[in-house]
Amino acid sequence: MDTKLFARIGAGAFVAVALTMTALQLREERKAPLPEVMTVAEPERDPIAAMLRDCGAQGEQALESPVCRAAWAEKRRRFLGTAGKPGGVVAPAEAVAEASDPAELSQFEPQPAKDH
Repeated sequence: MDTKLFARIGAGAFVAVALTMTALQLREERKAPLPEVMTVAEPERDPIAAMLRDCGAQGEQALESPVCRAAWAEKRRRFLGTAGKPGGVVAPAEAVAEASDPAELSQFEPQPAKDH
């Protein structure tokens, strides 16, 4: 037998299998699409998280804001689990959340350590 004959038979078989698989795929019923996933945003219970989001939206202006500085100090205190260092006073979360005037928060800004 000739090798060209085997190649033609193989190519014909491949085409036949491809056509059969296509026909079977088209006969199947389509699956119902998955329902849309809806996410519901729950209100933040932590006022510091909301303040940090607002400070992040301000960009470089947040570096000068005493409210943002106090919020970052509180976040650091919570993350590190420290009660504050002798050189600076850290605002409790309630005081930061309730303060409406930036002048009120100036007392909570971290101060540089004093050399004795």
